[in-house]
Amino acid sequence: MASELGLTIAGQRESGADVRSANVTAVMALANILKSSLGPQGLDKMLVDDIGDVTITNDGATILKQLEVEHPAAKVLVELANLQDTEVGDGTTSVVIIAAELLKRANELVKNNIHPTTIIAGYRLAMRESIKYIQENLSQKVDALEQDTLTNIAKTSLSSKFIGSESAVFCQIIVDAVKAVKMVNLQGKAKYPVNQINVLKSHGQSSHESILIPNGYAMQIMRASQEMPAWVSPAKIALLDFDLKKHRMSMNVNIVIDDPEELERVRQKEMDITKEKIQKILDAGVNAIFTTKGIDDFAMKYLVEAGVLGVRRVDKKDIKRIAKVTGAQVLLTMATDEGEEAFDPSYMGTAEEVVNERVGDNDFVFIKGCTASKACSILIRGANEFMLEEASRSVHDALCAVSRTLESNAVVPGGGAVETALSLHLEDHARTFDSYEQWAIAEFAEALLTIPKTLAINAALDAIDLLAALRVRHHASQQDPKKKDYRWYGLDLTNGTVRNQISNGVLEPMVSKLKSLKFATEAAITILRIDDLVRIAPDPQDEQQG
Repeated sequence: MASELGLTIAGQRESGADVRSANVTAVMALANILKSSLGPQGLDKMLVDDIGDVTITNDGATILKQLEVEHPAAKVLVELANLQDTEVGDGTTSVVIIAAELLKRANELVKNNIHPTTIIAGYRLAMRESIKYIQENLSQKVDALEQDTLTNIAKTSLSSKFIGSESAVFCQIIVDAVKAVKMVNLQGKAKYPVNQINVLKSHGQSSHESILIPNGYAMQIMRASQEMPAWVSPAKIALLDFDLKKHRMSMNVNIVIDDPEELERVRQKEMDITKEKIQKILDAGVNAIFTTKGIDDFAMKYLVEAGVLGVRRVDKKDIKRIAKVTGAQVLLTMATDEGEEAFDPSYMGTAEEVVNERVGDNDFVFIKGCTASKACSILIRGANEFMLEEASRSVHDALCAVSRTLESNAVVPGGGAVETALSLHLEDHARTFDSYEQWAIAEFAEALLTIPKTLAINAALDAIDLLAALRVRHHASQQDPKKKDYRWYGLDLTNGTVRNQISNGVLEPMVSKLKSLKFATEAAITILRIDDLVRIAPDPQDEQQG
């Protein structure tokens, strides 16, 4: 009948249980790839792309970015991990594992004739209750804790990473770096922008030799000529976005010259134009010039004679950051309204010093003692490229975790404590509903236990045994007011026991937990709502052309 009415679909159509099962299979396949990389004892993945580049990492977002996922439902999870990475920076692996588990359990409920809409409503109720419970019972204000909370946050974030063994060095660097870029916005709130911290990598030595350049900016680049000074102080900086080269006539402009002497004068004038340009910059007192374009030998000669440190081919991104931290303006041209050329001293930026140093195999330019705005750079050392790449990702995650903690001023215990407490609370909460939502909330509670289970399995421990011990502690904390401190208990994966995570300094930012619960629930709901999949077949003509 449909074909008679011209309603056929040129392609394939799957609906109902088939689509749900296919979606769950795809999502679980992704989650299973990530599962073994969760936690302090998690293992790394080696990813080789189509041109043979190798990445070794256990960062959830990076793994999913490298996998070229085709399945539409699995793509939702890849976007979910990216969202968690941009919003929070840490917790990308756990958010994907929770979302996949929620989806798997929802599919089982649908098979038992519970409508997806009911499950979605139940999941939303469970998510709201979880967030409320975390805020009221499981969070601690940073000010209320005696020990150095920020160092512990950084340590917890790094513990699951490749550089966890060197965490003593990195934790201090990370905390100092985040504190160094504190700024207060118009509403009077303190902000700690992580993008103000520049992370650089240099081969050689061990990661112990990594350093922080406080209140400064660094770039992997060298001065234009060895004749130039390698150090200027106090630095007066000009940032240019044009060439310092012998002046050339613009395109399609031809000068017809009859007299050979005139030719020489034209050449001389071309040189003089550039010389005057440089002279005007130098007259303002500039002793360090950074340009995104080139500096030719002719211009270099003048800069060397004047004792100016010149750097060419600076990245656009870098020059914008330098402008921000030194208070300089990036000049596209020196032309004034009158058609003359001039360099106003107010365009200059200032810093205590600009130094060109060799670190390992590479040259770096350090701008130290910036005056206009706060910035700092972390220089990571390491034996090889893979180590440096992974260390850089790990440091970024830890920087985000510390920054979010400072902004939200609240932390929660790590090591599966939050998930176990929520699971027990939601089991009780589910029994207050006499409708079908009860089943969805109970499954949500069960799904959360996948995090402590996976943590224990990855550490080669008995998950059932440890989880039972943890559930006993949390049950006692929720029933008996005298044992309230048991709510801070989580897994100690090194010794294979359970312990108080707050006193042992295993902490995570509360924002990270709240967002990962929200994002995981929303992602699971997005995929659960799908009950039809239509793949439009490509046009035969297009295929032939292709």
